[in-house]
Amino acid sequence: MRIPAGLDWWREQPDGAEWLERLPAIVAECAERWSLELEPPFEPARVSLVVPAGDVVLKVNFPDEESQYEADALAHFGDGSVELVAHAPDLRALLIERCRPGTTLWQVSDDAQATGIAATVLASLWRAPPSEHPFRLLEGEALKWIDELPADWEALGRPFEQALLDEAVAALRDLGPTQGDAVVLHQDFHGGNVLHAERRQWLAIDPKPLAGEREFDAASLLRDRRWELGRPGADTRIRRRLDLLAAELGLDRERMRLWGIAHALAWGISATKLEQDMIECARFLSTA
Repeated sequence: MRIPAGLDWWREQPDGAEWLERLPAIVAECAERWSLELEPPFEPARVSLVVPAGDVVLKVNFPDEESQYEADALAHFGDGSVELVAHAPDLRALLIERCRPGTTLWQVSDDAQATGIAATVLASLWRAPPSEHPFRLLEGEALKWIDELPADWEALGRPFEQALLDEAVAALRDLGPTQGDAVVLHQDFHGGNVLHAERRQWLAIDPKPLAGEREFDAASLLRDRRWELGRPGADTRIRRRLDLLAAELGLDRERMRLWGIAHALAWGISATKLEQDMIECARFLSTA
């Protein structure tokens, strides 16, 4: 099988080149195990190998922490996500429902309409975690980010104002131990991870699950369509999303805003990476 060029960046990551070399064998084993007739992989591929096979889709993840319990989350979510058909933890492979036509929520151009649709889908996912579950806790992630963010900021040469960093760290210190009731969170919920489907009009894909309060799960949605940030009115759009999600989902607007700042920085920087659009999102949220 031809591996999409969009996955080549994994070669620069620890163990990434080995994983890419193993992918054809992993796909072949999955095809045999589940009697699949594979079609060409979906492109562009960015993080995982995704291969349609009739009414299902084979997804193979790099064995990292974020994707470890994706299958468990899909099995646990309400009916607003794609269905998990089968799972091979030893191969980090999932067989999931295929969405047709499969276009993303980004195809809905009106931002308020798209945010309203997203709110409905997001609410349909949330269920309390069972008493024993494998998901990482949001409080633990917040503690980790409290340590990592200042260290990464220093390693990058202090690439943005300290006031924004301090606001994020203070938010994490306050939010982590004061959360409301926990649900299983998607964590990467935005328009690109909501697909047009047949069973329901819109279904969520690609969770990076945690267990924690609902307000956190708005973070990726608040900064959705980041390519539009350079256009006039970006700050107004983010404020409108906060207002709409607070009203539609009954969420605390200020906690959503603060989680949004912290998560944008946590996912926007590392010791070797700086995503300027994520920093800009955090700035917009700081004044929202």
